[in-house]
Amino acid sequence: MATKVAKTRVKREKGWLYYLDKRGNVSRARMARGGGKPARGRPQEVAKAGVKREDGWLYFIDRQGDVSRTRMARRGGRGRGPARRRASKRRPARRSSLRRATARRRTARRSTRRAARRR
Repeated sequence: MATKVAKTRVKREKGWLYYLDKRGNVSRARMARGGGKPARGRPQEVAKAGVKREDGWLYFIDRQGDVSRTRMARRGGRGRGPARRRASKRRPARRSSLRRATARRRTARRSTRRAARRR
């Protein structure tokens, strides 16, 4: 569920893309495929909101024209970080040596079969 951060009540016009710029204000830019005239010019600042962004949140302009935010959807759930990444990359040494051994056996069998066919 989204929560409102700032009330700006921006009225949207067709053919424009509305977004929160780097300074935390509501801006708009011409859409490339928005109908009407082709995209030209610089983005325009529509309303001053002065929103300070926090990590892990997605900020957007909602249907009422206000600035809202919602938690970013992240894969994997809880316990993310460098320690977890390191643990998932580690593999037991035994398994890899077993794999190598079985691969060697397979190639040995193939070579003996090939040699038997040639004879």
